[in-house]
Amino acid sequence: MARVIFNEDRCKGCELCTTVCPKKIVVMATDRINVKGFHPAQVIEQDKCIGCAFCATMCPDVVIEIEK
Repeated sequence: MARVIFNEDRCKGCELCTTVCPKKIVVMATDRINVKGFHPAQVIEQDKCIGCAFCATMCPDVVIEIEK
């Protein structure tokens, strides 16, 4: 099973990662703000992640890491 790890303090909230997830489990965290003042990306339902790494590839700031 894959696990997605976000370095939330580096996220600028561009939402590019949310557009490429085939399972639609990458969303923006509306309940918190990071040190840059943005809502960071997060994964809901981690168990549904297939480890495709599309989100990590799309991220311009290398915020996302995939553990398999």
